[in-house]
Amino acid sequence: MSLLELIAVADERALAAGALACLDRCLPPLGGAAEPEPLRPLWASCEDGREWATRLTAARTAQAGEDPADGPAAPLRGLLAAAPSDFAAAPLREWADACSLAALEVHLRYDAYGDQEALRRCRTGEENGIGPLVAGELRRQTRILEILAESAGTRGGGAGLRRALDLSTEGRRVLRAVMSRRARGQS
Repeated sequence: MSLLELIAVADERALAAGALACLDRCLPPLGGAAEPEPLRPLWASCEDGREWATRLTAARTAQAGEDPADGPAAPLRGLLAAAPSDFAAAPLREWADACSLAALEVHLRYDAYGDQEALRRCRTGEENGIGPLVAGELRRQTRILEILAESAGTRGGGAGLRRALDLSTEGRRVLRAVMSRRARGQS
């Protein structure tokens, strides 16, 4: 299935976690390394939506101290602000779709080649014209939704969320390494 097809059939749990994973990978870290990650508590709410609205408010508050016009992170902070407080499929699907596209756009900025049209096509399953960084992000997003679909409704379904979080953390390291290399090359 293409990424867009997976988003179209995903349940609330997968939509919330998939969107959250996109933001988690792409938002710059707050403060120093000793500071807690403000999006992390939201992951626990993805399982069944319990405390979703409360934890979402806390994550928004943590991000509120950041500069809203902070270049590439501004649209991502806007997506966090636009996250639905209701843990329901329809609003989460729209949010997950927007987060998916935003994460791919962040990766496109640092990729060797590709354009907006190729980026939109890749979400439908056509991967021609995208660079390796976008291709990796596309595979990551697809795999996260597949993992969550496979573990939905199963005993120990939280293990699927854990695997999704691990995959997202790996993606964050990849993106940060590319960003760091680019910054070193420009100085």
